[in-house]
Amino acid sequence: MKRIVAVAVAGGMVLTLAGCSSDEPAVSAPRATVAPSTSVSAEVPPLASTTVRALPGTDSSPFDRERQLQAPPGWTVTVWARVPTARLLAWTPAGRLLVSRPKHGDVIELTPGQGDEPPAQHTLISGLNQPHGLAFDGDTLYLAESDQVNSFTYSAGAVSGRKVVVGGLPDAKSPELGGAYAHALKSVAVGKDGELYISVGSTGNISAEDRDASPERASILWAPAGGGQPQTFARGVRNGTGLAVDPDGGVWTAVNHRDNVAYPHEGPDQGKVMQEYVNDHPFEQLARLERGRDLGYPYCNPEPDLSPGEKDSPLSYTNRPYTRDFELNRDGSKLDCAALPPTEQGMGAHSAPLGLSFATTPGPAGGYGPGALVGIHGSWNRNPPRPPEVSFFAWRDGTLGPQQTLLTGFQLEDGSRWGRPVMAVQGPDGALYVSDDAAGAIYRVTSG
Repeated sequence: MKRIVAVAVAGGMVLTLAGCSSDEPAVSAPRATVAPSTSVSAEVPPLASTTVRALPGTDSSPFDRERQLQAPPGWTVTVWARVPTARLLAWTPAGRLLVSRPKHGDVIELTPGQGDEPPAQHTLISGLNQPHGLAFDGDTLYLAESDQVNSFTYSAGAVSGRKVVVGGLPDAKSPELGGAYAHALKSVAVGKDGELYISVGSTGNISAEDRDASPERASILWAPAGGGQPQTFARGVRNGTGLAVDPDGGVWTAVNHRDNVAYPHEGPDQGKVMQEYVNDHPFEQLARLERGRDLGYPYCNPEPDLSPGEKDSPLSYTNRPYTRDFELNRDGSKLDCAALPPTEQGMGAHSAPLGLSFATTPGPAGGYGPGALVGIHGSWNRNPPRPPEVSFFAWRDGTLGPQQTLLTGFQLEDGSRWGRPVMAVQGPDGALYVSDDAAGAIYRVTSG
C-alpha cells in the first residue's frame, strides 16, 4: 500500500474514542459524499427519485421545503407523524406503533387514522431511563432501559404490571465505570421459545476489559423466558444495537464497529492510523448468532478486502474472515482470528446500523420478497461521510443475501443531512414505517 499521511492520534487516546455509536452527536461533514452502498438483484429495478410527501401538520422543518429521496420506482414516502428523537419501533397486537425516545425517557404510541389522517399519538410510558429496545411476546411488552429490561402487560393503549425481568445491566451509573459509557442504549428481542436476547454495547471504542466484566459487555446476553439471571450468549459484539429474530428463530445482530483501526499489514505504514484505511475498515457486521459465537472485538476485525494488504483491493461484505488487530492482538495470542466463523453479511465501515427487523412473506413490494430491514444512521467521522439509508437483505434459503438500498437521499452533495433513519418495520397494512431521529419523523412508505 502506498504511504499516506497518518491521522494525528496521540498515543493512547484512541482507546477512549467513542466510535460510531448510536448515541453519539453528529459532527460537521466535509464537503464531499460517497455513493450509497447497494447491491441490486436482477429482479429489482434501480431506484428512482420521489418527492417526500408531508401530511397536514407535519410540514415543519426539515419538511418546510421539498425533500427528495431515492426509492424503488412507484414507491411513495409520506411524513406520517412527527416524533422528535424517534428511535426504535414495535407494532402492538392492536396494530398501533410504539416509538422509543431515550432522550425523553418515554415511549410514544401512534394509532393509525383513516386515509391521509395523521395518527393519534400519546405517551404510553414515561419516566424511564434511556428506553430503547421494544419487543412483544403476545400481550407482553419487553422494554430495555439502559440498566434493565422491564415487562408490561399491554392492552389497547395501556400497560400494567411493570416488572423488572433482567436487572443490573451496565450503564454510565455503574460504579466500576465511573460515568464513562459510550454505548449505554440496549436493545431486546424475543426468541421463538420466549427467551430474551439483550444487546450490551462496549464501554468505548476499544475496551478489552468488557470481555471480563460481569455481566459481560460488548456482548449479546440471554435470559430465560419471562426473565432471570442473564448469561453471555455471544461475545466480541462491539455495539449490536440491531437485534432481531429471523423467520426460522435465528438471532441476528447488526454491529456498529470501531474507529481509528491501525493499518495491520507489513510495510512502511504498518501500525499507522490512516484515514484512507480507516474509511473502509473494519466493516459493520450483520451476523447470525449461536450460543458461544465470538465476533472478534476488540482482537479481530472483520476484513472487507478481497486482497488484504493490496492497494485498492476490491471490497466484499459477504462471508468475510477476520484480520488481527495490530494494537491488541498483533501476534494472535489474545484470540485466533482464523478460527472464527466468517461473518455472513455486512455493510460499509462506519455505516452505523441501528434498528434491525424482519419483513416476512410477502415482504416489501416490488419483487423484494421477505428479508431484513436495517436503518443505516450514517457515519459521524468518516471522510467523506457514509450516507444514511434504509437497507434490505433478502431472506433466501435460511440466510440473508447482500445489502440492497431501499431508501437514500437523506445526505446532500455537501455532506450535510436533513434526516437519519434509525429503524424500519413492516406494518400490518404491508407498508414500511421508518423512524428518523434527526428529522423527528416517522415515514410511511407505500407502493402503487
